[in-house]
Amino acid sequence: MEAGEREQRFIFGEAAELYDRARAGYPVALVDDVLSFARIDGDRLRALEVGAGTGKATVAFAARGIEILALEPSPAMAAVAMRNCRGFPRVRIAVSTFEDWPAETGVFGLLFAAQSWHWVDPAVRWVKAAQALQERGVLALMGHRVNWQGEPVRDEMDEIYARVAPDLLAHNPGLPGLRRERDDGVTDEIIRTGDFDDVTERAYQWSARLTAGGFVDLLATQSDHRLLAEAVRAELFDALHALITAHGGEVVVPELTRLRLARRRAA
Repeated sequence: MEAGEREQRFIFGEAAELYDRARAGYPVALVDDVLSFARIDGDRLRALEVGAGTGKATVAFAARGIEILALEPSPAMAAVAMRNCRGFPRVRIAVSTFEDWPAETGVFGLLFAAQSWHWVDPAVRWVKAAQALQERGVLALMGHRVNWQGEPVRDEMDEIYARVAPDLLAHNPGLPGLRRERDDGVTDEIIRTGDFDDVTERAYQWSARLTAGGFVDLLATQSDHRLLAEAVRAELFDALHALITAHGGEVVVPELTRLRLARRRAA
């Protein structure tokens, strides 16, 4: 299959098991902050998750007793999420995009999305989120960003990308190995909808210590890397693996998890 025939937002299912092993979960403090903002005890809260993936955020919220309907468009990713959520009978995984999901109007106290909101059609996502939430229900959007602080290995990674995959370096703002923190405009979008208020931002700093193999595995779960020609991807991964090996076999990646919160405006 040619790269052009693979829709980028659905490509994660090609590596569902690897995604589950390589991707990070979510800080306990983040879940605490979402539930505190929602002002509802977990066992009385009904939530909708958009883009569950393999259940990284689903499990974190389900562990608080929340009833969750989790939407995931990839059957392979949904299958892993179902396995990970077996111990949580109040979680239901539905194989669907948010766009195709037949909306239940005004029934959810929380709608959350982890690393997935940017894949949802902008013409649909805000209107449908407001439709699904109860009055004063909470929207919670979260995602990880690498937050390099001048580490020398970052510049060396740039050099490898410039040599092996220059288009990826030039056009992609979100390489996990190379990402610079930037304003993605989501908070402003929430405000402009007019459907939400009490808009709040939180940030959680942490670090991931990855082996050369672990770092390459993480990159292999990224949609833009998966769309590279196989030979280019192999050369890129080999070079990055060699670089990290030369730096002692591990790289400490400074991470920043961002959380945007808002409430469904009262009618």
